Amino acid sequence: MAARSPDPPVPPSSLDSNSVFRYLFLVCLSFSPVHQVARLVPFICSYEGMIRRLSTKLLSICVSSLCKARNLDKAEAVIIDGIRLGCLPDVVTYNTLIDAYCHLVGVDEAYMILYRMREAGVRPDVITYNSLIAGATRCCLPTRSLDLFEEMLQAGLVPDVWSYNTLMHCLFKCGYPEDAYKIYLDMISKSVSPSLTTYNTLINGMCKTGNAMNGLRLFRNLERLGFSAELVTYNTIINGLCKSGRIGEARRILKELGESDCVPNEITYTTVMKCCFQNGRFEQGFEIFYGMMNKGYAADVFPYCAAISALIKMGNLEDANACVEQMLRNGIGLDKACYNTIIYLQCKEGKLDYAFQLVNEMEEAGLGSDQYTYSILIDGLCRMGYIDSANKQLYMMEMRGFRSNLVAYNCLIDGLCKVGEVDLALKLFHEMKSKDDYTYTSIVNGLCKKSRFRAASKLLLNCLKEGSSVLTSTHRAVIAGLQSAGFRRDAKRLKASLRVACLLRY
Repeated sequence: MAARSPDPPVPPSSLDSNSVFRYLFLVCLSFSPVHQVARLVPFICSYEGMIRRLSTKLLSICVSSLCKARNLDKAEAVIIDGIRLGCLPDVVTYNTLIDAYCHLVGVDEAYMILYRMREAGVRPDVITYNSLIAGATRCCLPTRSLDLFEEMLQAGLVPDVWSYNTLMHCLFKCGYPEDAYKIYLDMISKSVSPSLTTYNTLINGMCKTGNAMNGLRLFRNLERLGFSAELVTYNTIINGLCKSGRIGEARRILKELGESDCVPNEITYTTVMKCCFQNGRFEQGFEIFYGMMNKGYAADVFPYCAAISALIKMGNLEDANACVEQMLRNGIGLDKACYNTIIYLQCKEGKLDYAFQLVNEMEEAGLGSDQYTYSILIDGLCRMGYIDSANKQLYMMEMRGFRSNLVAYNCLIDGLCKVGEVDLALKLFHEMKSKDDYTYTSIVNGLCKKSRFRAASKLLLNCLKEGSSVLTSTHRAVIAGLQSAGFRRDAKRLKASLRVACLLRY
C-alpha cells in the first residue's frame, strides 16, 4: 500500500504577507525533506512585499533544519541572504550554526562564525562560548578551552553552571585533574550553584584519574549536598570502581541501585559483568549475565560477546558455542568484535572452514576484516600446521594496509618452530621491529628442540640485554642442553648472566 501524502497546511484566513509566508513555509516543510527547505526559500521570498517581512524566527528555523541535515554551507548562505534581504539573524541562529560546526567540522571553523557574528552586529552570549568550549573539549584542547573561558569573562559575560561543567570535563579528560578541581573551587567562590551534572563530572573525573575511592566518597555525600543520584551517577561510579579493580564495592553499589528508585540498565549490568570476567570471577560474572537474560536486558551484542569470550578463556568451548547459537536465535546482530570472538572460537576448535565462512559473512555485511581478524586466522592456521596458508594471511594483511602486529608475528613464529622450521622462524624474527617475551620464548624453545643450544643461549642473552624475559623452564632447558652438549663454560656464563638479570630486576 502506497504511503499517504501528508495533509497540506490550512491556508491562512487573512492574506497579509506574514501569514502567506508562514503558510508557504509550512507547505515546504510538509512536502519536502528538511534539508531541501532552504532551496525553496528564495522562491517563497520572490513574492513582492514579503522579503522585508521575513521573520527572524523563520530564518532561525531554516538554519536549524539545514544544520540538522549537515548542510552547513547552505545554512551559512541562508544567513547571508537573510542579511542582504534585510532580515537580520539573532544570536540563537548563530549559536545553532556554531554548535553544528563544533560537532561536525571543528572548533577553528566554528570560531570563524563568531567573527562573522560580530561583523553582523550580533553580540555573542554565554551559550555561544559554551558551544565553543564544548567543541574544544571534544578535540581535547584544554588550553583552547581555558582561552575561550577567559575571553568570555573579558567580554563581560558571566559563566553559568554549564560553562564550568564543560571546562571541568575538558580538564579531567585531558589529564589535568588538579586544574579541574580549581575550576570547581572558582565556581563555588563565584556563587554559581553546582548541579548534579557538576558532581557527576567530578565523580567521573576522579574515577578516570585513579581516584575511584574519592569518587565514591563524593557519591556517598550527594544526599547531604541536596542531590539524589541518577542512573548516570550510579553507572559512572560503578564503572570507575570496576576499572580500579574494586569489584566488591561495585557490586554493593549495584545492589543499592536495585533498591533505589532508579532502574539499572544494560550498561550497568554489562560493566560489572565484564569487570568480573576480567578479574577471573567467572561465577559472579555469569550470575549477572543470566540475571540480565531473565530481566530481558541481554538484547544487545555486548553482554553476549563478553560471556562468549569468558567461556573461551575458561576452556568451555561447548557452552561458548551454545551461547553463540542462542544469540543468533534471538536475532541479535553481530558487530566486528563479536564476529572476531566467534571466529576465534571456531579456530580454537579447529573448524577453520567455518571460521573463513564467518569472515566472508562479515565482509558481505559491510564489516571489513581488521588486523585482529587476520591475527586470529594466522593463529588458527598455525595451530593446525598450515604454515603456508598462515604466511599468505600475513601477506594479505600487509597488502590490505594493516600493519602486521606483534601477535600475528608471534603466532607465525610459534607455528614455524612447532613444525621444525626454525630457520624460517629466525628469518622472520630478525625482520621484526619489536619483540616481546613471547617472541623470545617461542624462538628459544624452537632452537632447543633442534639441539641448537649455543644459538638459543645467544638469543637468551640478547633477550636479557633488551629487558625482556622468558620462562624459567626455558632457562633451565637451555642450560641443561649446553651442559649435555659439552658447552659447560657457556652454561656457566649464562647462569651468571641470569642471576645478574634477576638481581637487577628486583
